[in-house]
Amino acid sequence: MLLTLLTLLGASLWFIMLLLPWRPWSTREFLNGEPDGNSEDLGDITVLIPARNEAKFIQTTLAGIKAQGINVKVILVDDQSEDETAVLAGKVLDTRLKIVSGRPLPDGWSGKLWALHQGFQQVETPLVLLLDADIELQSGILSGLRRKMLKEDVHLLSLMAFLRMVSPWEKLLMPAFIYFFKLLYPFRLSNSAHPWVAAAAGGCILMKTRMLKAMGGFEAIRGELIDDCALARQVKRMGGRTWIGLTHSTKSLRAYDRLGVIWRMVARTAFHQLRYSTTLLLLLTGVMTLMFGIPVVGLFFPSFSAGILAVFGLLFMVLGYIPTLRFYRLNWKWAFFMPLIGMLFLAMTWTSAIRYWQGKGAEWKGRAYL
Repeated sequence: MLLTLLTLLGASLWFIMLLLPWRPWSTREFLNGEPDGNSEDLGDITVLIPARNEAKFIQTTLAGIKAQGINVKVILVDDQSEDETAVLAGKVLDTRLKIVSGRPLPDGWSGKLWALHQGFQQVETPLVLLLDADIELQSGILSGLRRKMLKEDVHLLSLMAFLRMVSPWEKLLMPAFIYFFKLLYPFRLSNSAHPWVAAAAGGCILMKTRMLKAMGGFEAIRGELIDDCALARQVKRMGGRTWIGLTHSTKSLRAYDRLGVIWRMVARTAFHQLRYSTTLLLLLTGVMTLMFGIPVVGLFFPSFSAGILAVFGLLFMVLGYIPTLRFYRLNWKWAFFMPLIGMLFLAMTWTSAIRYWQGKGAEWKGRAYL
């Protein structure tokens, strides 16, 4: 009886997720660039790029900006890089590029936000694009972002970059990383007036400069590890509107081709998302075990009804993930790995918690954050 109940609960959770009116599994919130959108005057936009040891990617990133349109301005904050980031950047753009030498990181700031804070002091345009140094913009996407922001009067507009999905580990885990983000922060709810759901994707964020100044700039969120969602929350608290969507037109250049690299990336902030709560961690463990573990184990239960329920649980699990795989043009059969994927992400979350309990905290680009 208990085994049947567990499989029923697992299948029911997936069925409910499929029926939720805000459809967190959907990929309908998206924005792609228009091929003819690379000749507009973009003089009202400043692209602000924080860069720390990004020599490998910075020229490709700047070349993508250069191809967007005319008169776009770029401020690159060289965050005390130990490589040739600044030198290589200067070879791509002409006078539209201003390179700011970053000052030492003060207490209470995360590295990225401190770099953005320094660069923002020199922004004079009405719009500012916050762009990671490893993001390549495809043709027409900047004008598309600008057009959508002005037409719909959105104060913060962000795109979830198309992550690199080349290696087997990337194909297995990177689309799932985005899928779980959408389950945690449903895009439809985040894009609505609901104040209790606010999400942004930090790799590519277009903001109205006056809104960013009104909220106190980056100092208002200076200690946040998940700075993109914190920024979206601040905008909503100020009465502003936010929008987040998927895209094929902003691409992450960074490789996550090994399990250890992905593991460290997820573990960096996973326990922070649970507000460092052991109670929430245990609750998450129970829910994910029911949703990802029990449907597989249930196939081997002696109870016939438990086996049938387990099959339905797996079916609902696969159906919910297929839209994400199709959006990223991956074979839908990767969805059958969802039980393994779910338990791997749970293990990464526990790694994050254990590091926190050990006093190690998060680490990124040679900096530790407790």
